[in-house]
Amino acid sequence: MKFVENECCELKSILTKDIKKEIIAFANTNGGKIYIGIDDDSNIIGIDNIDNNLQAITGMVNEGIKPSLIEYTQIKIEQYNNLDVIVIEIQSGPNKPYYLADKGLKPSGVYLRHGSSSIQASDEIIRKMIFEHATLRFEEMISKNQNLTFEYLEKKFKANHLSFDENKYKLLNIINEENKYTNLGLLLSDQCSYTIKCAIFNGTNKIEFRDRKEFTGSVLKQVDDIFEYFELFNKTSGKIVGLKRIDTRDYPEYSLREALLNAIIHRSYYFDSSIIVTLYDDKFEILSMGGLIDGITMKEIFKGVSSSRNPNLANIFYRFGYVESFGTGIGRIMDSYAEYAKKPIFDATENTFSITLPNMNYEEVSNNSNNISPSLSQEDIIVNYLKEYNKINRNEAEKLLNVSKTRAYQIIAEMLEKNIIKKEDTGKNTHYMLK
Repeated sequence: MKFVENECCELKSILTKDIKKEIIAFANTNGGKIYIGIDDDSNIIGIDNIDNNLQAITGMVNEGIKPSLIEYTQIKIEQYNNLDVIVIEIQSGPNKPYYLADKGLKPSGVYLRHGSSSIQASDEIIRKMIFEHATLRFEEMISKNQNLTFEYLEKKFKANHLSFDENKYKLLNIINEENKYTNLGLLLSDQCSYTIKCAIFNGTNKIEFRDRKEFTGSVLKQVDDIFEYFELFNKTSGKIVGLKRIDTRDYPEYSLREALLNAIIHRSYYFDSSIIVTLYDDKFEILSMGGLIDGITMKEIFKGVSSSRNPNLANIFYRFGYVESFGTGIGRIMDSYAEYAKKPIFDATENTFSITLPNMNYEEVSNNSNNISPSLSQEDIIVNYLKEYNKINRNEAEKLLNVSKTRAYQIIAEMLEKNIIKKEDTGKNTHYMLK
């Protein structure tokens, strides 16, 4: 029989105190077996003093690991090549996280199995395990901060012609039966500690910043503020088809809105990390913490299956009309791109969920430039563009030619010097036309 260390098997030549870390790692992950008496090269060397070693292992499990793993470990002796080997079989425990009793619930005390190694868990992973195996949802737990105010929430109720009094706090689960603010209250409060970080880049990579901003306050305020902010960047481009001008926004308003709402409503708030929003010339990306909920697949989400980590928070957004119905968002994002070649991309890992929306106007500009004969110069491409669209600015020239900001300025300067084009207006309104 060949023994190989992997995600569910650990080999030890002798018994050491570090065995507790391996037991904890298996219990916190998917379970596994530890063989004592087999070295790292899979050589069966056996182990002496069986009774003493068994007693030592039992003591480690009983006294050195919390919560108790007695019910989820089995210690036995097996013989290979007529040599005694101690086998510790560990089940994946239901009361995660398990930890070293003398270290406590911190990275030096909590371990996970990763491949053939046992590694320390991060603070965020420890919090995740605590919340996932608690009887209450995150939003139902008592907030650590009890000094909360709700000016923006009251403003939203008033704007929507809804009454808001002391009874509403308990009705909406902002306050629990003990008259303590819950984590839902924290999220809706003016003191909300979770934020959205946004970065705007020139071009299609993270080389040149155009703008950056962090949104704070109540999650309701963050939603309103970021929608208003993105109105500045979701441009409208026009194209003449026959005798009609067809205007198209970079991103369908619904898809942009739903992607942001999805990140805020369905994220896992036991992670401190901010929601990350990134806008490039060719795409919009949003990354939030928390993968798919256990038991739900992407295929089911596309079919409209709805399951929320934060149902009370989702209900608040529903009351205020941010979402029309539950479980339809992802499907409607796809529907908004039905007429376009490029489609949104959805990606879920164990701890993250991301949505990438392609810029529809960038796709059209790229196709136009690609369809022009490669023999045309960059100046000819701009001239042809001006013949069709009448005017162009620096940013449009940069995207049309797929060049850097500096190179776009250089080409425009050369065309001005040659009297091919002329400059109109100044500042942000600067554009160029055929002379």
